[in-house]
Amino acid sequence: MDLTLIVVLVISLALFFDFTNGFHDTANAMATPIATGAITPKKAVLLAAILNLVGAFLSTEVAKTISGGIINEDAATGVSITPDMIFAGLMGAVIWNVLTWLLGLPSSSSHALFGGLVGAAIVGAGFGAVDYGVLLSKVLLPALCAPVIAGVSAYLCTKLAYSITRRQSGSSPKRGGFRYGQIFSSSLVALAHGTNDAQKTMGVITLTLVASGLQEANTGPHMWVIASCAFAIALGTYTGGWRIIRTMGSGLTDVKPAQGFSAEVSTASAILASSHLGFALSTTQVASGSVIGSGLGRKGAEVRWGTAGRIALGWLFTLPAAAIVGGVAAALAHLGTIGVVAVAVLGVGVLVVFWVLSRREVVGHENAMSDIDNSGAAVNILSKKERRKRERAARKAAEKEQKSAKQAKQPAAVSSETSGETESGTDSTQGTEKGQKK
Repeated sequence: MDLTLIVVLVISLALFFDFTNGFHDTANAMATPIATGAITPKKAVLLAAILNLVGAFLSTEVAKTISGGIINEDAATGVSITPDMIFAGLMGAVIWNVLTWLLGLPSSSSHALFGGLVGAAIVGAGFGAVDYGVLLSKVLLPALCAPVIAGVSAYLCTKLAYSITRRQSGSSPKRGGFRYGQIFSSSLVALAHGTNDAQKTMGVITLTLVASGLQEANTGPHMWVIASCAFAIALGTYTGGWRIIRTMGSGLTDVKPAQGFSAEVSTASAILASSHLGFALSTTQVASGSVIGSGLGRKGAEVRWGTAGRIALGWLFTLPAAAIVGGVAAALAHLGTIGVVAVAVLGVGVLVVFWVLSRREVVGHENAMSDIDNSGAAVNILSKKERRKRERAARKAAEKEQKSAKQAKQPAAVSSETSGETESGTDSTQGTEKGQKK
């Protein structure tokens, strides 16, 4: 295939991945303030889109990690990764991203991208194509440490917030101020997201230009690359990943304003520090860790560990799953023009199927947070005794409903026998009445 054409295809697919990254990760910044009623859903995603756009221009350290770090692209190593391999890796990342969006699973767009690229590079150019030291130090270790650090930080911040506003002498200080503070803290998360995630696509496009000989190795992204990636992720953010917002906002724990503020401050701090150090961090993992930590830090709150476990499985499988898809796509692309066309056609077909399936249950700003009270006015936490009382009442109501359903489903034979008995009884009564008249 013509070099210019494949480069255009890769850049187009990279920008589409950037778009999916935006709507996939909107929840990282805006799920908790929407959940607590700090800001309306439409205003939240608009604010996040603007700040993602701004954040994309603030740093390029993460882009350099991807374009000149994870994948070896140095003449001294004898490794040659081609644009068609990058195209295959991107296809693996995009397919996994859209699949997890369909399932409402807040997996890592970053790890989907890394997995797809690593799988494609290994299949296309061998195991030597990957710098495993950089992969370990700047991708895998941050993936393990960052959620834990953010979770502990959110736990301590939540404890501190509730301690400062503790009820004294029967008075109940208003914690509603945290709801407005969330507008600032969620904005900080959106800005941090732009500094980290938008750069990953910049790095991929830069890697493509280097691999095709259109840019020198070990150089940063051009301004047109930065601008196009910034606008792509901002547009995706404005589209809004409502399915994942629902999971993050109410699926892990019932979020209160003080809790949400603490989670967002912890998330933003971890992401900004990682962007400065060039760590290609998963903002989804950091945000999830913060939400869980804030849930544990609030007295009487309950973390839904089932949902947390489902998210953890998504984290665990993202990188290897995307690597497998990227590797298969690279094997097809290795066949030449026919293989690249096959990858494109199959990839688009899978994405169309996912989109059609998503239409069965449309999730938008109207119903993304239907499981909770969007007003966020109630900041009092139910006592354990009250929760048990409500659970018992719910169980009794369910048992009563089941009993009524069983009674309604009696065999038809019983019904017919009863009908026969009624008819014979009526006949005998009529006979008696006739006899009395005679």
